[in-house]
Amino acid sequence: MTSTATFATIAALAGDPARAVMLHALMDGRALTASELARAAGVTAQTASGHLARMTSAGLVCVEKQGRHRYHRLASSAVANMMESIMQVASALEPAQPRLTVGPRDAALRAARTCYDHLAGRLGVALADAMATHGYADLAGDGGIVTDSGFAFLGRIGVDVEALTVRSSRRGVRIMCRPCLDWSERRPHLAGAVGAALCALSFEKNWIRRIEDTRAVVVTPRGARVFRETFGAQLVG
Repeated sequence: MTSTATFATIAALAGDPARAVMLHALMDGRALTASELARAAGVTAQTASGHLARMTSAGLVCVEKQGRHRYHRLASSAVANMMESIMQVASALEPAQPRLTVGPRDAALRAARTCYDHLAGRLGVALADAMATHGYADLAGDGGIVTDSGFAFLGRIGVDVEALTVRSSRRGVRIMCRPCLDWSERRPHLAGAVGAALCALSFEKNWIRRIEDTRAVVVTPRGARVFRETFGAQLVG
């Protein structure tokens, strides 16, 4: 069982405003430099380096070296799940605000965004609903499975199913499929290895594209057609 001291340490690290912004910036799954994270958090490079060192030591962030550059990313999908859960709780407790005060960036995040390496927002929930409706996945509680027809569907749209199943069968590798409660929709989107594969495929096929300086994504006209006609997803807004 996790010790109280460790729990408190992790909570304190994630609870600092500057560190929270840095962790949010890494939620789209990409690796960023200390300078990029410093700009996002509005702190000096020296302060950012200190924050990153503490989060790396605690296992929240990992560092990748490429030549003279050092890139930071979330250490695991578990860290991303923790951040998404905190956001869901914070969203529920935050006082309601008039709709007119919602800015374009917030609206874009609610429409479609990346949650670490899978899709969230209305798009992510719509895809999860479609997978469940067509019998491709069974999502219940904290668990989920992909059906035989689901694997066949994934293969048809371009997912390397064999590689996916081999990776997920190895000990210590992330689970194949699970629901992830969406903080803005309050309903589950699809996470796990399958969620990551669908997100990667969507970028590769240009069904979605990133919006600069945010983890929001926009659905392309081609993507809208594929999600509607191939997945049977009900996209709203």
